[in-house]
Amino acid sequence: MVDYDSEGLISAWSFDGAGTGRRIGWDEIRRGAPSGRGFDWINLQQLDHRYGKNWLNDESLIDPSIIESLTAAETRPRCALFDNGAFLNLRGINLMPYSLPDEMHSIRFWVEPNRIVSVRKRTLSAVGDFEDAIQRGRAPRSPGEFVADLSMRLVDRMDTVITALAEQADELEELVLSATLSNLSVKVSEVRRVAIILRRYIAPQREALNHFSLEDAEWLSPRDRNRLREAADRVTRFAEELDSVRDRAAVIYDQMVERRAEQMNHSMLILAAVTVVFAPMTLITGLMGMNVEGIPGAQDPNGFWAVTLIAGLLGAGLVALLRMIRWL
Repeated sequence: MVDYDSEGLISAWSFDGAGTGRRIGWDEIRRGAPSGRGFDWINLQQLDHRYGKNWLNDESLIDPSIIESLTAAETRPRCALFDNGAFLNLRGINLMPYSLPDEMHSIRFWVEPNRIVSVRKRTLSAVGDFEDAIQRGRAPRSPGEFVADLSMRLVDRMDTVITALAEQADELEELVLSATLSNLSVKVSEVRRVAIILRRYIAPQREALNHFSLEDAEWLSPRDRNRLREAADRVTRFAEELDSVRDRAAVIYDQMVERRAEQMNHSMLILAAVTVVFAPMTLITGLMGMNVEGIPGAQDPNGFWAVTLIAGLLGAGLVALLRMIRWL
């Protein structure tokens, strides 16, 4: 008998097909899936490909190509249908403490009529809530209901994060004309980055759910198919919302660039006006300040005040002229 690494098994459940489930261990897993309406769920941990490795390769009777998909390091959401089951790769947003909003972790499923094998690398709050519901007596009655229920829970958590991202974009649109650009630029870049990363995985998930709903199996009821299509429709809406957030972030960035250009043009205009006003005055004072003979008023005690008055009148006249041509 093979020795199994108990750390590779996160949890395992056996469902009776009537809405109740109980936890099982490796001993019952080795006996095989139940017959009749019942089915088992074996939830494994991916850790450098060493989780439940012996059981998957030696006793699970799963095709090696499917095992390779279950243990792949990085994959995008997809679905593949086979004669004896279906492979489904989904991603979920983790709402666990200290997790980032753009972290979408993968969970892979191999679904058979009497057994579901799932593999994950990191903890997902949706899966934890799903197991809590099972403990409260709300267990799935078929593999199709299992996948539909868990898919809806994954989608619900996407809704929370994407709604918050859209609200953040709304706030940025209101602040773009009043906030300091240096403080706002980082926030706009972060919103756009998160939207791009989330859409990268959410868009393929829509196709995966729609493809899985086409599975021609007795354990996938019309109600389960409708729930899967509903989840796919919500994912479609999320993808469109992320496109909108990304485009709005781009528009906000363009507004920031325009505002910065306007501020620069205004500063340059003020500098040009100051130059126009003070350049003639500087010329006059420079000429009158030359240390040579023949400077008019050099011997007149009121010469300084006369030059000052002429320069002041010239400056006032230039300011009035600039106001007339709307430079100031």
